Amino acid sequence: MSHVDPELLKGKVAVVTGAGRGIGRAIALAFASAGTAVVCCARREADIRETVDLIQAAGGRALAHVADVADYASVSDLFQRSDEAFGGIDIVVGCAGVASAMGKVTDTDPAHWRKSIEVNLIGAYHTAHAAIPYLRRRGGGKILMIGSGHRKRATGGTSAYACSKSGLWTLVESLAVELQEDNISVNELIPGPVRTDMTSGRAMMPEEWYKEPGDVTPLALFLASLPDRGPSAQSYSLMRRA
Repeated sequence: MSHVDPELLKGKVAVVTGAGRGIGRAIALAFASAGTAVVCCARREADIRETVDLIQAAGGRALAHVADVADYASVSDLFQRSDEAFGGIDIVVGCAGVASAMGKVTDTDPAHWRKSIEVNLIGAYHTAHAAIPYLRRRGGGKILMIGSGHRKRATGGTSAYACSKSGLWTLVESLAVELQEDNISVNELIPGPVRTDMTSGRAMMPEEWYKEPGDVTPLALFLASLPDRGPSAQSYSLMRRA
C-alpha cells in the first residue's frame, strides 16, 4: 500500500469486523494510518490484539473487541462499547466472513452450509442493524460491506459462499434505499481474489489479479473518504472481469 494521508479520515471512528487478519486487518491498519480511531472486531482475541498492537505501535488509536457477528447480542455490545470508547461511530466495515462449506451441494454438510449464511449474510445484517442508531446519532456515515465476485460468477463448489454474498448485495441495495434520508451511504467492495488464509490452497484463475490484503485498502480509503451523501447502493470491484 502506498503512503496514506494521515489527515484523510482524521477525527473519524470506524468499526471493522473481521479485523483479526487478512483484508479486515489491512483495512483497519489503513484507516488508522488515515487518522481514524478503529475498533477491531473478530472472534479470536489473539488476532485482534495483534492488529491493535500494530496500530498503537504506529501511533494510532484502536480498541480490540471480541464478538461473533452471528450472535446479535455480541454485535450490539460491540457498537455500544465503540460508542462509549470514542464518542460516536462514523464508518462501519463488514468484513467478517467464512467459507465453511466448499464442495458440491450434494457433498456439503448442511450445518456448514448454514454457517456460511449465518456469518456472511445474517452477520452482515446484525452489523448494520446494530450500527444504524449510532450512525444516525452522528448525522450520517458509511457502511461498507465486503462482497465477492462469486455472487456474479457461478463456479462449482462455492454455493454457500456465493449465495451468502448474493444476499449481501441485495441487503446493501435495500439498506441504501432505506437510509438515504439519514445521510448514510451503503456500498459493496468486491476485492477479487486475495491471498489470505481463506483462499490458501485453492485453485486460481489465470486471468485474474491476485492481490495482497494491502492492495484492497486504497479503494476502501477512497470510499470511506467520500461525502456521506455520496454514492450509495454501488458495487466497487477490483476484479479484472465481471
